[in-house]
Amino acid sequence: MPADTSHVGPHAPMGANLVPGGATFRAWAPRATAVYVSGSFNRWIAPDENCRLVRDTGDYWAGFIPGVAEGAQYKFYVVGADGPGYKRDPYARELVAPDWNCVVSDSARYPWHDVGFRPPAYEDLVIYQLHIGTFHAIDAAGFDRRGVRVAKFLDVLDRVPYLADLGINAVQPLPIVEFPTAFSLGYNGVDYFSPEFDYGVPPTELPRYLNRANALLTARGQAPVSVSDVRGADDQLRLLVDILHVYGIAVILDVVYNHAGGDFGNESLHFFDRARPGSNNDSLYFTDQGWAGGLVFAYWNASVRQFLIDNAVAMMHEFHVDGFRYDEVSVIDRFGGWRFCQDLTSTVKAAKPSAVQIAEFWNPGPDSVVRPSSAGGAGFDMVWSDRMRDGIRSVVEQAAHGASAPISLERIRDALMPPAGFDGAWRAVQMLENHDVLLTNHDPKDQKPRIAYISDPSDARSWYARSRARVANGILLTGPGVPMLFMGQEFLEDKLWSDSPHDPNLRIWWDGLGHDQAMSNHLRFTRELIELRRRLIALRRGRINVFHYHNPTRVLAFHRWLDDLGEDVVVVSSLSETTHFGYRLGLPRTGTWHEVFNSDVYDNWVNPIVAGNGGGVLAAGPPLHGMPTSAEMVIPANGLIVLARH
Repeated sequence: MPADTSHVGPHAPMGANLVPGGATFRAWAPRATAVYVSGSFNRWIAPDENCRLVRDTGDYWAGFIPGVAEGAQYKFYVVGADGPGYKRDPYARELVAPDWNCVVSDSARYPWHDVGFRPPAYEDLVIYQLHIGTFHAIDAAGFDRRGVRVAKFLDVLDRVPYLADLGINAVQPLPIVEFPTAFSLGYNGVDYFSPEFDYGVPPTELPRYLNRANALLTARGQAPVSVSDVRGADDQLRLLVDILHVYGIAVILDVVYNHAGGDFGNESLHFFDRARPGSNNDSLYFTDQGWAGGLVFAYWNASVRQFLIDNAVAMMHEFHVDGFRYDEVSVIDRFGGWRFCQDLTSTVKAAKPSAVQIAEFWNPGPDSVVRPSSAGGAGFDMVWSDRMRDGIRSVVEQAAHGASAPISLERIRDALMPPAGFDGAWRAVQMLENHDVLLTNHDPKDQKPRIAYISDPSDARSWYARSRARVANGILLTGPGVPMLFMGQEFLEDKLWSDSPHDPNLRIWWDGLGHDQAMSNHLRFTRELIELRRRLIALRRGRINVFHYHNPTRVLAFHRWLDDLGEDVVVVSSLSETTHFGYRLGLPRTGTWHEVFNSDVYDNWVNPIVAGNGGGVLAAGPPLHGMPTSAEMVIPANGLIVLARH
């Protein structure tokens, strides 16, 4: 007889869920003629009449299977027009090698330590983008494991104190859901609720990682975890998120709701109900339209929309993530998914009001994607912007042609101004580098080298490279919007990168921090500038006025302030190859302005020939540059100074 349905109502959760005495199973398969559960609990008999699910009045199949316990492995056995076959549960929280079996998981079992954690306000975010598979992997003997295997979730633990010391307050890993290839950027996922199992540490390696995890927890007054708490990749992701939270760092997941797959495999959600291929929209979850090597989701179907929304909610509730960066919302919009975006953002906001939602959106009218749904917008909080990336890069490239080369500071001026239609500069996530433009196998026309390289293509460690990179990163970290760094940017990494762990010439060079003074000095520069940004509220939330830019001298200056706060900040940058002495610049208030930051200090730290202002300048001169007063100052060659007045 078929499975009992008395435990399973019409609103029962999807997938496998533990209940007293066993587990409920629920699947969406509208064109299937029968759906069974098969697994370790019935010796993988398929079809097994005792494990046949019952179809409800809609398109869902459900049933209660007694005796199923946590850790049991299973798959659905679906019968359809294309014949019978195994299918992985699209809602499975954990998969295991070698057969990609689904695992019955108790997501509530993990002992969280982050009850007191509160993510930063949106305006205060400083984001660090990284790729789990290549970020960091050093074993107990100090050997870099990235040449042997992909790095793991728990490998990131070694860098948690480093990230906290850097001052960033959010990490944004590239997509971490299960993908079928040996390594990946993560944008070809096929199992959306299961973290990539190859990012999990096998049981034989867990003790060393748990020693590190427990040392980090104990250092913050938290209780240790045990091997039973972090059995699979899903719990290991929970542990990573948990410890990041304990160290004050939020986690923003990169999720791909515009397409899935590349190579789906016969047991994936592609043709889940075993329909016979051959007509449009016959794969259940997808259209027949391709994107990025995969297929675009069928947003017209309410169950597909719900699947993706359920995924976001599960990531927040079960993995405690603090928000999402949504890949290529432009594609979702292009294929009729605007209403889906509205439903998604409103549901996420209701489920976790603090969750930040960031859209990658390159279609016209970027302000529409951050407009509230009630006003016809998509309801996202922020959107990726290329304005500062392209503006700063273009001017640095011009400067790299030499002291006499013409430059156009208007590009930086325009990039610093908030995009039209935005109700706050913080709506834009600004960056100079990201995973996409730096990818080694990216289309050359879209590829953009590292900032250190474009600063001096002949020598990425020369004074020209070091100083111009400080100016570029300095404008990013003092300008409006939410800044995002790509892994390695903080210490002058100059190479492109690859998602493959096998090319040593494309890995983040952590060892360089102990061997290359330029790298360690740039790290100090970045760390102390982030600290300044977090200390001066005008740099995070203030208005902006680019009041001076002069191409002949290559000097640009802007004012940051908050009305009625009494805190004024002026940032002065120069891409001149010689120091300006006695440069008269307009300032918004008379009196002493403290020089609170000078990038020239960080060259050959501490720079013995630093060009600066002895701690401050006196604004007592005539009006200039649209400002009520002015002061003479020293502006270091290829330098950036920050002046503050309270």
